Amino acid sequence: MASIISSFIILFLILQDSCYCFRSPLSVFKRHQESPSTLANGCSGPTRPVTSPDSSDFTLDIRMPGVTPTESDTYLCKSYRLPLEKDAYVVDFKPHANMDTTHHMLLFGCSSPASTEEYWDCGAGPCNDKSSIMYAWARNAPPTKLPKGVGFKVGGNSGTKYFVLQVHYGDVKVFQDKHKDCTGVTVQITPERQPLIAGIYLLMSMDTVIPPGQKAVYSDIACVYDKPTMHPFAYRVHTHQLGQVVSGYRIRNDKWSLIGRQSPQLPQAFYPVEDQLEVRPGDILAARCLFTGQGRTTNTLIGGTANDEMCNLYIMYYMDAAHASSYMTCVRTGDPELFMNIPEIANIPVPVSPDMVMMGHGHHHDMKEPEARNIQEQPKREEEEVLDQGYHLEEDVDWPGINLKIGQVSGIALDPNNNLVIFHRGDHVWDSNSFDRKFVYQQRGIGPIEESTILVVHPNSSAILRSTGRNLFYLPHGLTVDRDGNFWVTDVALHQIFKLGPHGAPILTLGEAFQPGSDRRHFCQPTDVAVDPITGNFFVSDGYCNSRIVQYSPHGMFIMEWGKEPTLRIAKPGEFRIPHSLAMIPDEGQLCVADRENGRIQCFQAETGHFIKEIKHREFGSEVFAISYISGGILLAVNGKSYWDSVPVQGFVMNFTTGEILSTFVPARKSFDMPHDIAASEDVTVFVGDVHADTVWKFSLSETEEHRSVKKGGIEVEEITETEIFETRVRNRPKPNTTTVEQHQGQVEQHQGQAKQTVVEQGRVGVPFVLIITLLIIPVVVLVSIAIFIRWRKGRIYGGKGTGGLNLGTFFASHKGYSRKGFDRLSTEGSDQEKDDDDGSDSEEEYSAPTIPPVPVSSS
Repeated sequence: MASIISSFIILFLILQDSCYCFRSPLSVFKRHQESPSTLANGCSGPTRPVTSPDSSDFTLDIRMPGVTPTESDTYLCKSYRLPLEKDAYVVDFKPHANMDTTHHMLLFGCSSPASTEEYWDCGAGPCNDKSSIMYAWARNAPPTKLPKGVGFKVGGNSGTKYFVLQVHYGDVKVFQDKHKDCTGVTVQITPERQPLIAGIYLLMSMDTVIPPGQKAVYSDIACVYDKPTMHPFAYRVHTHQLGQVVSGYRIRNDKWSLIGRQSPQLPQAFYPVEDQLEVRPGDILAARCLFTGQGRTTNTLIGGTANDEMCNLYIMYYMDAAHASSYMTCVRTGDPELFMNIPEIANIPVPVSPDMVMMGHGHHHDMKEPEARNIQEQPKREEEEVLDQGYHLEEDVDWPGINLKIGQVSGIALDPNNNLVIFHRGDHVWDSNSFDRKFVYQQRGIGPIEESTILVVHPNSSAILRSTGRNLFYLPHGLTVDRDGNFWVTDVALHQIFKLGPHGAPILTLGEAFQPGSDRRHFCQPTDVAVDPITGNFFVSDGYCNSRIVQYSPHGMFIMEWGKEPTLRIAKPGEFRIPHSLAMIPDEGQLCVADRENGRIQCFQAETGHFIKEIKHREFGSEVFAISYISGGILLAVNGKSYWDSVPVQGFVMNFTTGEILSTFVPARKSFDMPHDIAASEDVTVFVGDVHADTVWKFSLSETEEHRSVKKGGIEVEEITETEIFETRVRNRPKPNTTTVEQHQGQVEQHQGQAKQTVVEQGRVGVPFVLIITLLIIPVVVLVSIAIFIRWRKGRIYGGKGTGGLNLGTFFASHKGYSRKGFDRLSTEGSDQEKDDDDGSDSEEEYSAPTIPPVPVSSS
């Protein structure tokens, strides 16, 4: 019995040592750091630099020493002497702060601090000599990690012998309980020489005045850059309460290239630049802050208190070490004539909801430069696994709407009450005689469609609830209904976009009637409209003879455009052969396009036009006519008749994230001829409009859904067939091509690329489980052998303590815990609260910038 108990004790000790292999490398690395000690001021943290056991890197905790401000808008500073004399480089910043207590904090580098006291009121400045900003934080911004090979130079001949932490405390009411504050930042320092030196370029307004009650006030800053070439890789914006958006640009040859644009009411982190670019001598760096004076009764000036305002844009850059400058500023007010050409998007506020303020922007930039990859290889979230169970749709054969007497159904949508809205052509048809070679409509003499072209139909009874659109349109095409019930429609004969009120009253018209074109005021057979429910901006797919997407403000002001016609048979990202249908993906901030004649779906970042991914399936054939999105991750599509292959015309239900086809559907009565548009409600009731069959079909979920997940050998396996999704980034947004167009009845170019068939079998049992079983079995076998040996020796006992075994904890601890692989995508879900160093976890996410290309490419 005693031998058995001893065996279990030894087993417990072995397993306790072995389980370190399942902890993250960083959590084991923390065990080798100096344990935090509680200081006399009540702050918890290491009292001296903490070194890594396997490198010369170390971290330095820079914190306020347990302070209790007694007045609002207090600026306090504390200095820290750099613990070495030789050259070193700061490569990582991790904040310890909360916006409930701290308005913002800055970390300066200088040769001589302004005071030798433990801490001091530093409203007049942090340093006696020249100071340079290395880091800035506000509004619960996450950690910042520099790209590999980039660091802020300190020590040696850099002029930085001290770090000075400056903290701005806002409302003193939060200190009514007299608690001590230890706000600060931990910096990681390495003595290893970095080939690229980081720096901060600050654009700052000094004289902006915001009149009370004024809706929009611009603060412009611009300077000619005259230093050696620099490469911006991150940016940070800062204002106080009245700031709505801050935008930064590089201007070269009158072309404005966006560096960054963000709301200052979101976490004020360093976000990655929109596109990798360089700034050369002679370029202009410019910034605009958009403020509102609404809610104020007096002028608001630039100042240091929470009731004042600031307009700051921090650009974090790198330069070659041979001629690097660590800090530069621009405080010159911008020339009004110069800023007449600023892109309109700089004048549009970024909407911010309360949860975004606390948790961060829900859909913004990729912090890491995305590489082409198959999304199927990524692990699936729980909601994606639910989606993979499939949605099996069947035609609602009892729906009487199929018998509606209507013309060619060009567009359908659902209004805010889930009523079906139909846009049809009445007695007009689009045929080979409709347009000449210059896309000018040839049948104006027959006049507009006399009957109502927009019908609001009950989704169950198909009763017509109301109608509008008499004598307005010639060849209707696309239809969208926004959250306010407004109708957005396109007419390919008129080459125009219309916004009509819920009862048909015209609100907005874009384009010139019967005049095709490709500039900001003309369209050429536009196909569809999508409205962003958050910003109110709308997008136009233009169209049959222009291969572009055009973005406008809610009031119809041009913002930007992207897209062009392919030059090769296999189209590249951002190229279109008839962008035919649009779908907003509000969950992700994306706009997806049915790229009809390329037989694919392309998705873009709605705010910037950056390419995100392509969804392409063999089952699509060579044409994808229309798409629709349901919140929660369901993407629907319909294809068209292919002249080059025999794929069936059908509808598709897809997982938006993975692109996987969950199910397909076709009508039970008749068959699809040319399904032209698709719309769906949140309960997955789907309508399909057919432009040739003059019909609208209704589909609903079947009572027994077919599941695409199966079980093999007790392990759940997901079968994914014939899907291929690529993600990349279009570095330079293409300009529209105005020389080549395609007709609706034109020839379809043969689509040569076929999607590869991929079968992925993903077991739910991973390597860690096998490793656990192995580690459990080995000690048991060893102990049983020992027990047998003991019985065989009859009473002989064993002693001593083994020293030759592998300590897995030590093995993993030998690997550095901090990875410097570049900025990850910003997600402000990470907590700013400090974690217990011994909790065996590291849930605080790191946010870093894109990796540095081997040879910087000039951006013009």
